[in-house]
Amino acid sequence: MSAKLEDHTLAGLYPFLSGTRQDAGQLDLALLESVRQKVAESVAVKQRFFADNAEKLIATAHAIAGIYRHGGRLYTMGNGGSSCDAAHIAVEFQHPVTAGRPALPVINLASDTAMMSAVGNDVGYKHVFLRQVNAHVGKGDGVIGISTSGNSENLLAAFSAAKQRGAVTIALSGGDGGKMFGHADVDHCLVAASDSIHRVQETHVAIYHVLWDLTHTLLADDRGSVAGKEN
Repeated sequence: MSAKLEDHTLAGLYPFLSGTRQDAGQLDLALLESVRQKVAESVAVKQRFFADNAEKLIATAHAIAGIYRHGGRLYTMGNGGSSCDAAHIAVEFQHPVTAGRPALPVINLASDTAMMSAVGNDVGYKHVFLRQVNAHVGKGDGVIGISTSGNSENLLAAFSAAKQRGAVTIALSGGDGGKMFGHADVDHCLVAASDSIHRVQETHVAIYHVLWDLTHTLLADDRGSVAGKEN
């Protein structure tokens, strides 16, 4: 490509580089089309996940309900944006927004910044959840790890430790599932199949909202015994 043609192409893609301004009307039309495409893609990824994974979702809900039925608790973990999802899951279960549904015990392992920074500084970030799993998680508990790639080494290490301690392990991943999909130490892997991190994260939110609802539905007959733990 000649230098002149390359300059012209770059100017078309990035007009601010050449000091020109985009046409406001054309820009708005392009943005409207971008919104339409992103929304359509987001809906399609969610629809595809729930169409392909409904039975896996129900099996995972049964596993979580079983944890609570037998006096266990849930632990959540994730990095970056997925740490926010870990916090969101913990809030959903501890502070149910639907009247009549009891609070259920969940600990977000991504919330203790002092612990995470200490472990990350002293022995490496791969150990930030592993150390907490070894300290807290026991037989009959459950661990949910969220990773858009499915390849987060610190989650995989924590899953292995949790499995060794007799806990149920649940992964929410994206893309092709990464290392978590089919991993020997991951009992349930729910994969939002998309190459877009944003679409994966949006689907993860829908997944754990549905899991929360299914879990409470399964626990409805045990509500008396579970409600006793609310205080």
